[in-house]
Formats: sequence, C-alpha cells, structure tokens
Amino acid sequence: MDNQRLIIEQLDRKIIKFNEIKDIKIPEQGWIKSIRLALKMTLKQLGNRLNITPQSAKEIEDREKNGSLTLNILKKFGEVMEMKFVYGFIPEKGSISEIINTKAYEIAQAIVLRTAKNMELEDQSVLKEQLNKAIEEKKNELIKEIPKYLWD
Repeated sequence: MDNQRLIIEQLDRKIIKFNEIKDIKIPEQGWIKSIRLALKMTLKQLGNRLNITPQSAKEIEDREKNGSLTLNILKKFGEVMEMKFVYGFIPEKGSISEIINTKAYEIAQAIVLRTAKNMELEDQSVLKEQLNKAIEEKKNELIKEIPKYLWD
C-alpha cells in the first residue's frame, strides 16, 4: 500500500469517530457560557481562572457566539475548566475516501463521455455497458493516482 493510501485510511479512521456526534448542535448561547451557567460560575470566577477581567470573559463568550473566537482561547478555556477541547471535520459524504471516489467518478465520466461523443461523431457509437466499464476503469485510475487536477 502506498503512502497516500495509508494517510487516507488513517484519516478516515479518525474522522469516522466524529460521525457519532455530527448531529450535536452548538448551544444557542455558545459552549462557554452554557458550561459556565451550568456550573453556576460567575464571569468574575471564569475571568480569574483565565487570568482576565470579567469584562474580557464576557467578550470571550460573545466572540464564541458570533464565531470569532480562536482555537487557542477555546483550548485555554478547556484547560482551566478541566475539559478537553476537541475539533474536527465531518465529510458530508462520510469519509475522505468517499470524497475522492465521488470526484474521481465525476471526472472519469466527463472524460469518457467526451471521448464517446467524439467517437459518435465519427460514427463509432459505444454501447452503454462499455461506457460504464470505461468510466469505472478511469475512476479507479484516478483514485489510485489522485492527480492534482481532481480538485480544479
């Protein structure tokens, strides 16, 4: 197995674990404020833990809610709250491999159908079964190579 395949398989094994939590919604007021309120912690107490003012703690909560908080601040909050901060990406199609398969099929289909169209113009029409086989072969070739133009 080549190095690229190994990288994809390792990444897919990590990503698949996130699928279990993909339907979890971020609390409306954000994780930080929700956790703080659940613990009945004041902004002053949170600020003390983070070595910042209560106003800065409030600003962090607001920045999380509007999506402008950095990963470093989220990690720091996790540390001071004795929690582990985790982030990741969940492919809409299930895995990195599936993203590659889908894109390779689209490109293979375009290449093969373009060639078939040229052959048709020369009165050499190709049976549908042969077209499907050619698309599948081209797709497998693209999956094996993963050429850079796959993402153009």
